[in-house]
Amino acid sequence: MKPAIPKPVFLTKAQREQAALERRHNQVAASHKKELLLRPSDSDRRSYRERDRERERDNRDRERRNRDREREEEDKAREHARSEKLAERKREQDLESIKEQYLGSKKPKKRVIKPSEKFRFSFDWENTEDTSRDRNDLYENPHTAQLLFGRGFIAGMDRREQKKLAAKQEKEMRDQIRKKDGVEEKPEEADAQRRKEEAADAYDAFDMRVDRHWSEKNLEEMQERDWRIFREDYNISYKGSKIPRPIRSWVESKLSQEILKAVEKAGYKTPSPIQMASIPLGLQQRDVIGVAETGSGKTAAFVLPMLSYITRLPPISEENEAEGPYAVVMAPTRELAQQIEDETVKFAQYMGIKVVSIVGGQSIEEQGFKIRQGCEIVIATPGRLIDCLERRYAVLNQCNYVVLDEADRMIDMGFEPQVMGVLDAMPSSNLKPENEDEELDEKRIYRTTYMFSATMPPGVERLARKYLRNPVVVTIGTAGKATDLISQHVIMMKESEKNYNLHRLLDQLNDKTAIVFVNTKKSADFLAKNLEGYRVTTLHGGKSQDQREISLEGFRTKRYNVLVATDVAGRGIDIPDVAHVINYDMPGNIEMYTHRIGRTGRAGKTGVATTFLTLQDTDVFYELKQMLIQSNSPVPHELARHEASKFKPGSIPDRPPRRNDTVFTH
Repeated sequence: MKPAIPKPVFLTKAQREQAALERRHNQVAASHKKELLLRPSDSDRRSYRERDRERERDNRDRERRNRDREREEEDKAREHARSEKLAERKREQDLESIKEQYLGSKKPKKRVIKPSEKFRFSFDWENTEDTSRDRNDLYENPHTAQLLFGRGFIAGMDRREQKKLAAKQEKEMRDQIRKKDGVEEKPEEADAQRRKEEAADAYDAFDMRVDRHWSEKNLEEMQERDWRIFREDYNISYKGSKIPRPIRSWVESKLSQEILKAVEKAGYKTPSPIQMASIPLGLQQRDVIGVAETGSGKTAAFVLPMLSYITRLPPISEENEAEGPYAVVMAPTRELAQQIEDETVKFAQYMGIKVVSIVGGQSIEEQGFKIRQGCEIVIATPGRLIDCLERRYAVLNQCNYVVLDEADRMIDMGFEPQVMGVLDAMPSSNLKPENEDEELDEKRIYRTTYMFSATMPPGVERLARKYLRNPVVVTIGTAGKATDLISQHVIMMKESEKNYNLHRLLDQLNDKTAIVFVNTKKSADFLAKNLEGYRVTTLHGGKSQDQREISLEGFRTKRYNVLVATDVAGRGIDIPDVAHVINYDMPGNIEMYTHRIGRTGRAGKTGVATTFLTLQDTDVFYELKQMLIQSNSPVPHELARHEASKFKPGSIPDRPPRRNDTVFTH
């Protein structure tokens, strides 16, 4: 049986449209239901966000670990290269010493310049020297001898009349040229000519023109002769090329007004000679080696140009504080570093410049935190600064101004590797070109290096050759010489007589202060205990940083009037109004003697230095005698007659043994 075929149903157009509309609604509802089923819930959404954050955190941790790993690899590579460089340098030094031992040192042969070459003179006339074409009556009518003698006349010639006649002829010739060219004379030129004619009448009894002293002249009136006299008056000497003029006063220094106001508030009336010579060089960002006697104001000589340099840079902010300071000052001792900090803050506080000191005896973490907070100037000892750099507490990526104060003392204390490490941590791409004739790029900032020292030992010269570019050596007075304001007295005695003589000198102090120098920490403590009845404090390397600061502050405020110290206090520390320095123990070298006695006679004041000398100090007899002679100080008869004072150590000529000499056989 066949299935029944359903009858076709015929729908109207309205029914068909209604059915299509229902199908469309059903499809939209189905898709919306599916979307609701696929849409995550709030909890799922939170889990997705946490999963994304965790993934980002993992990525950051991974990047940080990679950076730390790369930094460690760079540090290892840098340390390896540094150790290889030091080893190579050590091998070269050993090889040179072996060569010198077996082959002898090779000294360059000095070239002898013949007098005929040195004083060569050209006898050829130049066209400019031909005076035969001058239309001057003085040349056309030669002078004939006249019987005129007396004031203003030499061999019958009236120099005044000659000068006036020459000025008149010059004016007539100038007027003729102007008339020919149709140019009128300017009022300022007429005034200059009038002053010139008035100056022609200024003669003294010997027919020499009266010239004013350089202190009475304006800056524009200074001639080369005046500058030479100025340098001789202040004992300033230069060594270098393209040297700017020294400054005569703060007003002529070209420092900014805010720095000049800070100088005035600090009570600096006139600049010292080292400041006169060094500040113009620092403002030009030249490398400088300053050699000046102790107590001559070297600190302000490098602080003021440094502040002037920093004021031209953008201030330290969150954007650049991680790149480190703009300037670094290194000093050999903590006390000197803190003294430089006080002097720098004295000027910087008026300009909003932040200063941080990094010295031993304090928490290195706290000091590293201060640097990371941002500062323009860091004042540090070399050992602590290199520790901060190696531990990544500090970087010197934007440091382009470095000062080495008391550089010779840092070398003597064995800080040369640390100093070289700090200098190598600065950007090496900003060194000035070695060719001084090469033009500098005005848009670039080059490194400026200052080195100050009272002496110039080989270690300092080695640093200067490597890190300084075309430096100017500024010398005030004589290198290694004590100031003339110090009266030096040397007394020969036995070791057992020192205590009595020390008490005798201290009894004469009254209300004045004195520093007693000894060679060891043990001697300082022992001597201080024996000085009963005096207000005594000690200063040496065995004390903590807090104890050293308390001792220095008590001595500055005159709570103590006697300071027993080792060579920690012998370098750079500025204690005002020290009337007497007593060398209870003579130091082992003359440089340290110079720095010790330099604690008195500072800032233009006079002082007294007394030295107890024994026969155990023969190594310094020769140099001590020479220094006493140079400073016009009395030389004891025992020192002058002693054989060790007649020759340098190791240079005594061979002589046959005398009767009382002990002869040792091989």
